[in-house]
Amino acid sequence: MAGGQTEREDKISLELSEENLQSMEIGMTFRDYNGRISSMDFHKTATHLVTASDEESIRLYDVANATCLKTINSKKYGVDLVCFTSQPTTVIYSSKNGWDESLRLLSLHDNKYLRYFKGHHDRVVSLSTRNESFISGSLDRTVLLWDQRSEKCQGLLRVQGRPATTYDDQGLVFAIAFGGYVRLFDTRKYEKGPFEIFSVGGDISDANVVKFSNDGRLMLLTTSEGNIHVLDSFRGTLLSTFSVKPVFNDSTLEASFSPDGTFVISGSGDGCVYAWSVRNRKEVACWKTCDNSPPVIKWAPGNLMFVTGSSELSFWVPDLSKLAAYAGRI
Repeated sequence: MAGGQTEREDKISLELSEENLQSMEIGMTFRDYNGRISSMDFHKTATHLVTASDEESIRLYDVANATCLKTINSKKYGVDLVCFTSQPTTVIYSSKNGWDESLRLLSLHDNKYLRYFKGHHDRVVSLSTRNESFISGSLDRTVLLWDQRSEKCQGLLRVQGRPATTYDDQGLVFAIAFGGYVRLFDTRKYEKGPFEIFSVGGDISDANVVKFSNDGRLMLLTTSEGNIHVLDSFRGTLLSTFSVKPVFNDSTLEASFSPDGTFVISGSGDGCVYAWSVRNRKEVACWKTCDNSPPVIKWAPGNLMFVTGSSELSFWVPDLSKLAAYAGRI
């Protein structure tokens, strides 16, 4: 009997459903931050999480063991956005000091800068990596394409607003969102311009975050007006728009697809975390966090867990006792 119960709980914990999502609660919290978390990233293959915060530090976590492995200070340059490279021991991060907008390739192993990338002249508001390449978008209204092995940018695209940028999972396509549209580019032929331009229904407020689902079939775009738009990435059809409280001008509305692309979770200008079903377009769950500002939010690759960052770092996991009780009723 006990073995059957364990097997049932394991099955529940691996399947994503509305009940599974509704049961999620904070399983672990790190409260030792002296400032707000501004950015987070999971490594695609390793169980590592990296965070950047206003306390001018980068922290590396072992997710499987829920431990902080290392804290690296960046007092001179500050730190705003941070992304893993293909290696779990190196990250790229942007400055937050108002005088040097260079991007930096940092070895977390020995705390050494491996390369500097200079080209932006205002705050970098979007950063995405894939394989040996990365893309950055800035308030200077430029998007720069980079190869991690070279300090010189490989391409420059000018935009007419605050840009949000991302790669698809294969790195063959990248997206740039601004001014109410999402533009898709072939990475190998980007200089020819976008091969598709999709509208997000007249929302011309500042783009915050754009992302592909893991299978590449869907895209989401968040905007400063508090909208999370979900689009078909092949046809450009606007499938749904979820709305939350708008964010302040210096804040970012974060959102993330679940690993299977069936749900979207997002922050909100009131500090809450929301979850929606992509299929039936309804709100599935809402949780209050410790702050009244929009949290950074990321779903862990391949796991039934997401993480929120504000003045503290929280790991959200299913409550298996609630799921077991639900399973017993059916």
